[in-house]
Amino acid sequence: MTSNEPMRVLRTPDERFAGLPGYPFEPHYAEIDSGDGHGTALRVHYLDERPAERPSGETVLLLHGEPTWSYLWREIIPPLVAAGHRCVAPDLVGFGRSDKPADRFDYTYRSHLDWLRGLLFDTLDLDGLTLVCHDWGGLLGLRLLAEHPGRFRRAVATNTMLPEGDQDMGPFFLYWLQSSQRSNPFSVAAVLARNLRAGADPAVLAAYDAPFPGEPYLQGARQFPLLVPISARDEAAEGNRAAWRVLETLDLPFLCAFGEHDPVSRVHGERMAERIPGAKGQPHVTLADAGHFLQEDQPRQLAETIASFIGSTP
Repeated sequence: MTSNEPMRVLRTPDERFAGLPGYPFEPHYAEIDSGDGHGTALRVHYLDERPAERPSGETVLLLHGEPTWSYLWREIIPPLVAAGHRCVAPDLVGFGRSDKPADRFDYTYRSHLDWLRGLLFDTLDLDGLTLVCHDWGGLLGLRLLAEHPGRFRRAVATNTMLPEGDQDMGPFFLYWLQSSQRSNPFSVAAVLARNLRAGADPAVLAAYDAPFPGEPYLQGARQFPLLVPISARDEAAEGNRAAWRVLETLDLPFLCAFGEHDPVSRVHGERMAERIPGAKGQPHVTLADAGHFLQEDQPRQLAETIASFIGSTP
């Protein structure tokens, strides 16, 4: 990704993140190469929560999706840390406290993969990972799993998929594809509110909007739906097909945990469980009364599912 001009980057003011409910975590930052060919750096934010004593468990990588940020994992992290595990939860570039390129065309499937790889492996050198991915966190995390299988010990897929461009995405995705482009204003809180089973505290919904003080900061969230491969000729389709050729040989433990009422990806979870060798015989779960954002609908059950899976696959 190169252009004649350096990448223009926005940064959400820190005061937008003050006093968010249920999010007391200390921020951590790393700088990575933007890939613009001009040496522009991107500051990427991540959570790194560990037990008070030296961790005796695993390193859990929690990857959020569209249009959320690491706030999504705020109720999942504490019970996993209490169980002895280290939790690393980055904000994807364009989301949360991470920098936000101002030109939406700087956001490509490849750039997101490169930025995430640059943070996790080149900078943090994470290894022995338990991948927990949601939504676009799976479209990226499952690619990284296929391309760097030696860095992972197990994976938990939650309401996600790895599309190859030949799948039927269904009417809800087509509605989302259009509304993500036409909504004015684009409100992440409104997206959550429409999709939560039991509603949410207004302060919690407002926290999802915190990273986005205005339209210029929303270009990553606007662009993500357009990057999902919906044609076999999509520029990301061949890379995903190549990833599937690897995933179909992997025997590392793989668990699917999907929401009962997820409108898009539940059927894709069932297909993943059939295609990945390490998913055979695992205790896949469908969380009752949970929709797409099952971290909000059923956080306790999801945290217990992850912890139990780690414990059963030492």
